[in-house]
Amino acid sequence: MSAPSQPMRLQKFLSDAGVASRRRAEELILEGRVLVNDRIVDTLPAFVDPQRDRVVVDGAPVRIQRLDYFIVHKPKGVVCTNRDPAGRLRAVDFLPELRARLFPVGRLDTETSGLLLMTNDGELAQRITHPRFGIAKTYRAEVHGRVPDDLPAQLRHGVYFAEGRACASEVEVVHAGHERSVLMITVRESRNRQVRRLLARLGHPVLKLKRVQIGPLSLRGLPEGAARRLAPKELAALRTAVEPATAKPDLPRGRRGSEAARGPKRSRRAKTPARSGERPSTPARRLIT
Repeated sequence: MSAPSQPMRLQKFLSDAGVASRRRAEELILEGRVLVNDRIVDTLPAFVDPQRDRVVVDGAPVRIQRLDYFIVHKPKGVVCTNRDPAGRLRAVDFLPELRARLFPVGRLDTETSGLLLMTNDGELAQRITHPRFGIAKTYRAEVHGRVPDDLPAQLRHGVYFAEGRACASEVEVVHAGHERSVLMITVRESRNRQVRRLLARLGHPVLKLKRVQIGPLSLRGLPEGAARRLAPKELAALRTAVEPATAKPDLPRGRRGSEAARGPKRSRRAKTPARSGERPSTPARRLIT
């Protein structure tokens, strides 16, 4: 008889199995739709032994799937949701036929193109999107007219939204002309439509926006509308970038984004020790191997 495996949280088990995101998995559990060894589990925390326990969601047995990782060069007009009642082309439609169900990590809005990471590795996805780890995401933004010389400084200083302060960590003006300007903007937060909102608030609405990099991953050599599996070296570099040792100190909910952007708060006082569906018809997929 084999020894039992290390117990894991039930929502992580469901996320790793491709059932849903970890947050959605928590909702499924609380809704009483998950059975472990034929008993309903509807409270958290809950743990399972992946090798021995039998998990069922909505009557369907769940098993841990092989973890898979793809990058997609998403075109404008493509949606990131895996289910779209309107029948629009989805990012998942550019993937080959897979047994595992992959989810986008850090969605792009319909009008934004560029790099999209898709995986069923819930733990890695959470680390990439969590502001605590500060993973860099770089965008190429095209705006109307010539931008002022102080715009990079304004973007780095940031602005306040309803959910807190947002800013860019790095800004480069690639081109500044009378008709249009092009900027490369790097952010380390995962706010909804952050780059668009930053530029709009500073008086420079975006004309075109493309994400070109996430951490060590880039679009180099990948045509628009194509997808490819991550190379072992790329996956290793990505895992290194999100190692817990590189994470920033955790912050109270609601203050993470703004305080992470401002850095440590100074005080005049002496320092004290810290307290301890049916798929729509789609064009031929373009898979780069």
